[in-house]
Amino acid sequence: MSLIADQLHALGFRNMSAQSLKPKHVEGLVSSWQAESLAVGTIKNRMTVLRWWAQKVDRQNVIARQNDHYGIPERSFVSRESKAVRVDGQALDRVGDIHVRMSLELQQAFGLRREEAIKFQPSYADRGDRLVLKDSWTKGGKAREIPVRTPAQRELLDRAHRLAGRGSLIPDERNYRQQLRVYERHTANAGLSKLHGLRHAYAQARYEQLTGWKPPAAGGRSSKSLSGGDRAVDREARLAISRELGHEREQITAVYLGR
Repeated sequence: MSLIADQLHALGFRNMSAQSLKPKHVEGLVSSWQAESLAVGTIKNRMTVLRWWAQKVDRQNVIARQNDHYGIPERSFVSRESKAVRVDGQALDRVGDIHVRMSLELQQAFGLRREEAIKFQPSYADRGDRLVLKDSWTKGGKAREIPVRTPAQRELLDRAHRLAGRGSLIPDERNYRQQLRVYERHTANAGLSKLHGLRHAYAQARYEQLTGWKPPAAGGRSSKSLSGGDRAVDREARLAISRELGHEREQITAVYLGR
């Protein structure tokens, strides 16, 4: 709800009350989300929030009953093509805010969600061989651990310590909402989009490391074609990746890895 309120304000809708919801607001939000290339599931979740809001203020008729009215397709839980995104050094150099650059690097190196990477506090999270994410940073309030495996990850964390000190990647003069707006502005100005794809890239690289072959979404073998032994390796890799991404179910990895 807070995100939707901020986005309505950014779209030019000012001085709204809870009862002000109109069709133009819904259409503006959906168009904005589609322009961001958000996942269908994310948009549908936000539509659920909008319908909850409309029901609470007795304005159910301002929102169409079916999502296809807004051009929102059915959600696919199996990736048929890779949505992996990577941000190289040149792209990072175009990002004008040093804290945003660090958040992007953490998203890429550890598969963090955007909110987790913005709220990241290295003095708390870095336990040497693993990261521990606070429940207050994560989606659904689920604390989790992610292994620190490579020298590149260690070098990145050392730089994060130097930048944040005992604090987080939100500068002292800003709160989370303000830093989120800074993140959105600087990534847009740098021509970066679909940054949830950094999690896809992490998942796919991790799968290849754990199994020795590429996932189906990146051109690897389908799960059906795997032999008994390889199928067991595939399942164990998917379970590990699901935990590292903050999910409880092996099935969700089909979104990132294909099936």
